[in-house]
Amino acid sequence: MKFRRVRIGDRLVYERHDSEWVDAPELAPLGPTPFSSSYEISVDDAARAQGATACLPFQPLSFRDFMLYEQHNIRASRGLVERFHPIQHRVTSAWESATGKTFPLFRPNALFYRQPMYYMSNHVTFVPSTTPISAPGYSSALDFELELGFALARPLRNATPQEAVQAIGAFVVLNDLSARDVQRAEMSSGFGPQKAKHFASSLSETAVTAEGLLDRIDAITGTVAINGTVISEVTSAGMQWTLGEMLAHASASETLRPGELFGTGTLPGGSGMELGYWLQPGDHLTLTLDGIGTIEHGIVA
Repeated sequence: MKFRRVRIGDRLVYERHDSEWVDAPELAPLGPTPFSSSYEISVDDAARAQGATACLPFQPLSFRDFMLYEQHNIRASRGLVERFHPIQHRVTSAWESATGKTFPLFRPNALFYRQPMYYMSNHVTFVPSTTPISAPGYSSALDFELELGFALARPLRNATPQEAVQAIGAFVVLNDLSARDVQRAEMSSGFGPQKAKHFASSLSETAVTAEGLLDRIDAITGTVAINGTVISEVTSAGMQWTLGEMLAHASASETLRPGELFGTGTLPGGSGMELGYWLQPGDHLTLTLDGIGTIEHGIVA
């Protein structure tokens, strides 16, 4: 079932989509929200003050972003070197051409192959689709990342993968906005991304309940479009770990709560750094996952 929230006066109310959008006041896809209505209205007010016309489908309780796709890491590493390190780019390109192999440092850290990896990001800077986006003041390399997001509907602790996947309540399109020119130094610090990631992320206006997607979780397709032209097609196929394995790992000796949000990491071909396209003021970005939803942003100075 597809659902969304709409603003009616000083309330945010759920709607579900059958053949058309209908009121669904009884809907609680992630269980009771821990946020007060006044807080959620203040978040919506702030987004509308920026120019948003849509609402977040839910307010995330936290945000863990995983990295599940080896090919994204390899392609993004190449793109980063090409943009910011031209001499290294020439050397690594020559090495790959001569050997026919992937340059070793472009592959993920060895931990990627031993266990699911994630970082904790900023759950209070999510904005809805339609919000105008600008690069943070300390960056001139704004990028997008098209991901599959999902949120829990019930708590988990020390869960098995089978138990964990059954706790997923909803899926959503997720955009992990990134300031690439400060990201590498932060990653090298040993503390993970900070200002490179925490300034903003976004969600599609619509989400879908889990029962409609779990049976095709490895076959979700989507697109990246800039100014109305599709520049990349993506698929969810090729995850290093299953969603159940991700959540089981996160729940080890740690209680996960309903409303907590998780990302798969960028689907291969779902970031500008992979594609050699860097967002500029005046661009219109459209990220779509078929059957789930769309994120749209105008890029402003």
